[in-house]
Amino acid sequence: MSGRDLDSGEGSRRSSRWWGLLAVAVTLVRTQLTTARGRTLATILVVALTVANLVLVTGVALALADDGEVEHDADARIVADDADIHGSVTGVEPPRLGESPDRVELIADRDGVAHASPVLREPIRVDHPEADDSAYLLLVGVVPGDEPSTVAELPTAGLEDEPAAADDTELVLSRAAAAELGVEPGEGLFLEGVERHSATVSVVEEGPDGEPPVALVEFAVLQSLSGTEGNGLADEVLIWGEDDAIREGATEAYPDAALENDGTTDVRALFGDGLALATSVLALVVALGVCSLLVATTAGMRVEADRRTLATLGAVGFPTGSRLAVVATTTLATATAGALLGVALGVVGIRVTNAVATATVAPEAVATLHPLVVPYALAVAVVSTLVALPYPLALAARTDALAEVGR
Repeated sequence: MSGRDLDSGEGSRRSSRWWGLLAVAVTLVRTQLTTARGRTLATILVVALTVANLVLVTGVALALADDGEVEHDADARIVADDADIHGSVTGVEPPRLGESPDRVELIADRDGVAHASPVLREPIRVDHPEADDSAYLLLVGVVPGDEPSTVAELPTAGLEDEPAAADDTELVLSRAAAAELGVEPGEGLFLEGVERHSATVSVVEEGPDGEPPVALVEFAVLQSLSGTEGNGLADEVLIWGEDDAIREGATEAYPDAALENDGTTDVRALFGDGLALATSVLALVVALGVCSLLVATTAGMRVEADRRTLATLGAVGFPTGSRLAVVATTTLATATAGALLGVALGVVGIRVTNAVATATVAPEAVATLHPLVVPYALAVAVVSTLVALPYPLALAARTDALAEVGR
């Protein structure tokens, strides 16, 4: 017999052995659900409640982090995902999208896309010539479309359809910005940047609550003010249209950027908000600690109750390593079932929390659910179980097969 045949036979026996151990573990779990239902359900509920709390607290943290995002009514947006590919000033500002005017035109020309606009945000000093006063406003540069839209909670309809002339442009001010400068619609201002532009206030709207004074301006004007017209830098690209057309256009124009659908929170915003990040880290630490301790305790109780079963397996020829593999598999299977239940409870908890909050004290949802939260919660449950495994495995390894069978 050749060495290859021997290796093949050994591999087949090893595979059969592991499948047999898996079958024994599944049978043991089924048995525990009937004969030791209390201990098994205790492990499942412990993991489920811990995971549900993690999902809920992480959802609250994501909602906190998302409060600072510029509000818009676009169907999707593109944001830079790699500082090595997209233009940025390393260490000074987050990565930006490059060549935005040309690439956005590729997206806007696609069938199914109603409009696409690059968005640039820059703090610019604005002078009021009559009052001899000035203030720094957060200028948001956009390209207005044919249909009314909203960016930074301000209407783009107050801007010109074509890029403004070099000697004058239009501004849409938030009420906070108008109060800062003491201006009304129709009054003139000067925008001070790399170049100087005169501007006329076309509209004053409420704007975002609790935010710095904001103003909308035509994208090309803000580029010349900030000196970014050479690279075509933009903080993001907003797109209005059909999902399939948006996805195809975004992939063609920015294959290495991140496309986010309307209403989907950007997880990276979590790392830019100290309170939200601290909340999520605390929830993670608590989940890992509590879940590990309680799983170790309940799994140890199950091992103590199953010593006779483990001894029987040893008596019929299962070595210690195989018996430990059975214990590990049953513990992981039980914890995974608890994690799945916990994710479902966490989703329900987020919905109930938002319903209660919006019906009582909050103007909008206080927790959000991101698709990545589900695999994240499952991974935390698995890691917690792996951390807890040494204790039940140590108990199982000390089982005396002869003493237990003889009892």
